[in-house]
Amino acid sequence: MRPDLSPGVERAEASVTRPGDTQPTAADWLLALLDDDEAKPAGLVAALGADLDAVRVTLRQATAASVSPADLYAVARRKGLLLRSDGTVTTDLVLLACLEVGEPLAGHGVTATAVESLLTPAPSGSPEEGFAAAEFHVAEPTELVQAARIVDVNANRARESLRVLDDYCRFVLNDATLTGEVKRLRHDLVAAVNALPAGPLLAARDTPHDVGTAVGVPSEYRRSTPRDVAKVNVARLQESLRSLEEYGKVLDDGFARRVESLRYAAYTLDRALFARTPGDRLAGAQLYALFTGSQCVASLEWMIAEAAAGGVQVVQLREKAMPDRELLARAKDVRRWTAAAGVLFVVNDRADIAALCGADGVHLGQDDLDVAEARRIVGPNAIVGVSTHTAEQVRRAVIDGGADYVGVGPTFPSKTKSFADYPGLDFVREVAGLTSLPAFALGGVDLTNVGGVVAAGLRRVAVSSALATADDPQAVARRFRAALGELTPVQT
Repeated sequence: MRPDLSPGVERAEASVTRPGDTQPTAADWLLALLDDDEAKPAGLVAALGADLDAVRVTLRQATAASVSPADLYAVARRKGLLLRSDGTVTTDLVLLACLEVGEPLAGHGVTATAVESLLTPAPSGSPEEGFAAAEFHVAEPTELVQAARIVDVNANRARESLRVLDDYCRFVLNDATLTGEVKRLRHDLVAAVNALPAGPLLAARDTPHDVGTAVGVPSEYRRSTPRDVAKVNVARLQESLRSLEEYGKVLDDGFARRVESLRYAAYTLDRALFARTPGDRLAGAQLYALFTGSQCVASLEWMIAEAAAGGVQVVQLREKAMPDRELLARAKDVRRWTAAAGVLFVVNDRADIAALCGADGVHLGQDDLDVAEARRIVGPNAIVGVSTHTAEQVRRAVIDGGADYVGVGPTFPSKTKSFADYPGLDFVREVAGLTSLPAFALGGVDLTNVGGVVAAGLRRVAVSSALATADDPQAVARRFRAALGELTPVQT
């Protein structure tokens, strides 16, 4: 399972990613980290007395061994759990992991041991080891009150924003997964704030003399849709957490670290809520056809045209055994045929083939690339779907992965694919109340059992043999659309 990554780590990975199978080196990773103005590594290296320009020269000349993101993140995550009891992979931890792999900067005094000393929380009341003592001083009472006032204000802002987002996820999206994530963030924020002494925060509160209460702009009172409200409050949440983290350092560095993790989680929530532009094309999609050429009773071109005429809205090309060149040629043909028919085209498993043929997207199984990796191949505007067999896989697809839709199943025994287990209609029923993401019941769905899917709460299905083996796929597609009834998309 891919760990949670901070935005800075995601930027670094995108920077070092190379075409083909060539893995970046530890030096490549370090250069990417140091060149990111928003990340911490440059400050840590400078704090150790190293000249950043000289360090960069050394890294460009280094012959460090290659290292995969998975290996690097495993080391970084382990360090994060040891140092912070938090498995989120952040840029400072990746810096530490890179140095542990080979320490290419030992000549500059930048070693894993030295960096770890900077990241190790100092004993309460003492300066952090590794930074010059002159950079820190014991806060005066006035300064403590000022910091406590800012922490109190921003803790309230963040809690209020999370309450607004809770209402949006619960009553607008009707999404149990996103609602649960917002509640978790709110609980963790409250726990972090409650760990601070309550007295100083309440004593510092001074609403009557807050000059900001009398300052406003007209746009603060204009919102066109519930989605606008939610977007404003996600931004407000992130800003509040940043302020909490920075001023919290004056009160308690452990508190600041906990808030930092919450800030990263807020970025992930932002993506889960609003990075669905590709998936918006699926808003009205109910009937999804999966075709393998050898299983069709007629030519694939004819099957696609007829199925589309009957109401199929998405076509997936699923060719598991076809050689790559033949698969790419077939995918290019299907791209032309689906474009002519006016339906979306998705390639099964192969993000590379999807990108090369200009497909609308790619569908991934649990053993394939994860969503973030696939999206780096197909691009930000492509549709990325994921097969799910458990509630946890759905949660990961929604929160961690940023998928545009999920396949739910297998629902029934299939004529085209064998399965060891069948989550069945119970899982369909569970997912119907779990997410507002487009969810297609798949696996053995036909005209005899599609009514059970609808009764379980889903009005979207992915169909294979029921269409591929039909003499009149247009008529069959029409019957499916009639059985699925009207879909009411979530209004945001």
